[in-house]
Amino acid sequence: QVQLVESGGGLVQAGGSLKLSCVRSGGTFSSSAMGWFRQAPGKEREFVAGIGYSSDRRSYADSVQGRFTISRDYAKKTVYLQMNSLKPEDTAVYSCAARDDPLPSRVQDAWKYWGQGTQVTVSS
Repeated sequence: QVQLVESGGGLVQAGGSLKLSCVRSGGTFSSSAMGWFRQAPGKEREFVAGIGYSSDRRSYADSVQGRFTISRDYAKKTVYLQMNSLKPEDTAVYSCAARDDPLPSRVQDAWKYWGQGTQVTVSS
């Protein structure tokens, strides 16, 4: 059984940084794509970033390209989302996701496993 546990959310001023972590247990971390999604109040959940099993394939939403970086640590079975130059519009619940496929996808339904989410609030 795959479980994903996020941490690192919080309150930050615009222009600041946060680093989210997602620890995975169960399944095979090294052969699975990992990703981050977010859901703002009153909006649908949207893709933020994804990373392939070998870390050479990474994709980002246009809205975070150049500001966010996704990475993974195989020894710790952890995926990270480094968020810099945060904006108020980045405020959302950020959820970690995993899929039984080596490559990431921007499609929400392509991801099988989900964490409970961590709140990120960016004040202006």
